[in-house]
Amino acid sequence: MSRIAGSMPGAEGQAVTQSGPAAGHHTPLIGPGEPGPFRVMNPHGRARLLLVCDHASNRIPSPLENLGLDELALGRHIASDIGAGEVTERLSAQLDAPAVLASYSRLVVDCNRGLNDPTSILAVSDGEFIPGNQGLDDEQKAERARQFFHPYHDAIARRLDSFARRGIVPAFVAIHSFTPIFKNVRRPWQIGILWDTDPRIPVPLMKALRAQGITVGDNEPYSGKAPADHTVDHHAEGGGLPHVSIEIRQDLIDHADGVARWARILGDTLGQILADEHLYRRFGEG
Repeated sequence: MSRIAGSMPGAEGQAVTQSGPAAGHHTPLIGPGEPGPFRVMNPHGRARLLLVCDHASNRIPSPLENLGLDELALGRHIASDIGAGEVTERLSAQLDAPAVLASYSRLVVDCNRGLNDPTSILAVSDGEFIPGNQGLDDEQKAERARQFFHPYHDAIARRLDSFARRGIVPAFVAIHSFTPIFKNVRRPWQIGILWDTDPRIPVPLMKALRAQGITVGDNEPYSGKAPADHTVDHHAEGGGLPHVSIEIRQDLIDHADGVARWARILGDTLGQILADEHLYRRFGEG
C-alpha cells in the first residue's frame, strides 16, 4: 500500500475532483505536474459531515529535494500519519461525506500546528535530522505556509461555508494515526479519541467502540485539550460544531486489510452516532 497519498486516486472509485493551486507570484515550491497542496474527495457527498486528514501524505514537493531524506526516513511516522489518509478515503465513500486531505508531508509544514508553534516546521523529528529544514529564515517559513498550510485550511473553510450556506451545522471528524511504541513504551490503545469540552460525538463513540471489545484511549495517547490540535480547534471547536479527533494505532492500518477493517468499524460506529438529528446544532444551543 502506497504511503504517498498525494499521488493516489480517490478511494472506493471516488476520483480526486479538486485540488488547491500552487504558488502565485512567488517561487513555486510545487513542481510541474505535482498535485496541489490539498485534495477534496467526494465534494458532493450528502452526509452532514466533513472529514479532514492533516497528515495524509509523505510526499515532499520536488523543488525541496526530499528535504535531504532517504526513502526509509520518509516511510516513517515523522513524514505522515501512516494509514490515516487511506482510512479517510474509505470513510468518505462509506459515509458519503466530503473529505479534505493535505497532499504533502508534515515535514514541509505541519497543518495541525499553529504557525507560531515551534513544532510547525521541525529541524529534528523523533531523532531524525531533517537537512532541508535547517536554518530556515522567517521568509522561507512564511512561503511554506503560503503555499501549503493556508491553501489546505482555506479549503476546509470553504467546505464549511458550503454547509453554512445550506443552513447545516455539520459534524467535523479529523483522522490521525499514532505509533505503537513511543520512547520505548508500548501503547496499548487501538484507537484514541481526542476531545475537549464537547462530548456529543466522542463519549458515545468511545462507549460504542469499547462495547465491541476495542481498547480505546480517552484523550490518549494525545489530548484534545492540547494546543497542538490546531485543525479541530480552529475550524470546529471555536464554532461549536460537533467534532472529534480520532487516532488509530499505525500497526493496525499499515496494510490494506487493516485499513479496510478499521475504516469499516469506524464507519459503522460513526454512522450510528451521526444518525442522531439532535447532533446538528452548535454546542450549547438548543
